[in-house]
Amino acid sequence: MQRNSSESATFWSIIVLVVVADFATKAMAVAMLVPQHVPREVFGEWARLTLVHNPGAAFGVSAGPYSRQIFLLLTVIALLVLSKLYRTTAPGDRLRVIALGLVCGGAIGNLIDRVRSPIGVVDFLDIGFRDWRWPTFNVADMAVSIGAFLLAWALWGEEDVNEPIPKSVTETTRA
Repeated sequence: MQRNSSESATFWSIIVLVVVADFATKAMAVAMLVPQHVPREVFGEWARLTLVHNPGAAFGVSAGPYSRQIFLLLTVIALLVLSKLYRTTAPGDRLRVIALGLVCGGAIGNLIDRVRSPIGVVDFLDIGFRDWRWPTFNVADMAVSIGAFLLAWALWGEEDVNEPIPKSVTETTRA
């Protein structure tokens, strides 16, 4: 399908914005939050900045000694699938375009870290209370999470629109 220029601009702008914001915040975290694993309170113990290098996937999921290579490959495959989803998005489906831009931008942000650093993706946002902490994350992770939620919502709505009307309903409305 042919993209209109507004949708293309939205998609690519979101990707660039996420990648630049992710890269800049990770660079600041690496420069300012040394040494690793030392929390700096921003909003009490609820919101802290803590530098961590994550060699695995989101939430510390690991694939053993080959995690870096496996997650590099999986990210490239995911980007190919997302690119196909973008190309097949119906004109005017702004929610899906935004969602795909967020997921792609976040995936690219973390991919850059995986390519340039063998020690892992830079994470630094630390949210929680006392011993109950969410796994440390970054801007790319937020973009992927928000984008995945919006994409699920867009695809769920698409399913309702494309669902055929049962024959019994159409027969009753004609009678």
